[in-house]
Amino acid sequence: MRALNLDQLHAFADVVALGSFSAAADKLNLSQPAISQQVRQLESKMGVKLIERVGKRAEATPAGQALLAHMGGIDASIRTAMDAVASFSSGAAGQVRIGTGATACIYFLPAILEQLQRSFPKLEIMVRTGNASDIVRAIEDNQLDIGLVTMPCSGRSLSVTPIMPDPFVAIFPADAEVGDIIRPQDFEAMPLVLYERGGLTRTLVDDWLRSAGVTGHSVMELGSVEAIRELVGAGIGATILPEMGARPDRTQFPIKTRPLTPALARELALVMRRDKTLTPGLKAVCNSLKAAAKERTTSISP
Repeated sequence: MRALNLDQLHAFADVVALGSFSAAADKLNLSQPAISQQVRQLESKMGVKLIERVGKRAEATPAGQALLAHMGGIDASIRTAMDAVASFSSGAAGQVRIGTGATACIYFLPAILEQLQRSFPKLEIMVRTGNASDIVRAIEDNQLDIGLVTMPCSGRSLSVTPIMPDPFVAIFPADAEVGDIIRPQDFEAMPLVLYERGGLTRTLVDDWLRSAGVTGHSVMELGSVEAIRELVGAGIGATILPEMGARPDRTQFPIKTRPLTPALARELALVMRRDKTLTPGLKAVCNSLKAAAKERTTSISP
């Protein structure tokens, strides 16, 4: 058992997760025979069959399922050990895994990541996008190191630090005749192109409309800020989005933006596990995110 190989474990887990040896080979950029050999070697070490074919899918045997139940703990232990060693490094190196929403990933992170890459060429940064709840869950499971998510978010094991407000704005086609400031009632009879349900962004918009007794007539719901802006510019309807993603210069069709009254904003926060080792690389990422958030907050303050 001392010869247990992490590559073999991950090959086994990927075969089960993807349902085939060929799919696992594509993901790991290996040949199918190489993946099959790794799984056979693992089964030989374990002394049991770990994978069986059910129809066209490769699935875990009961013994394989028992092993899979421990994979998260194995990965977390390895990651903790790597973090502990990395904390002794004199420079920012290793890997930092960031989780955030699609809007922040597109409109806030790129400049920060470019600067980090230039300043710390040995630091590898991985970015994963998703809803705030999914990101928080991944941080709790130690699958991500830090998250930039919309509040509220909480967890006994988490440290949550608000760093930046992001006001919402109304967006209309460029030729729409609208006032200088937009109220919920202005959307009463207007077709709306809204962000898909389930995320905090959509919940904030729905609550803002509902507080004024406005239901809102949603004609389209999408998960892409860019698609929403383009459809609004094409005249399909109006929308309400965070100012961060309301860039008129990024659209094929011209749009106009207006502030809301009462004001609506979301608060973005940095989230980490309380027991997370603050390696030089993770510290560099935290400091860069906080500095960029402070600069942006100053630029949008009235």
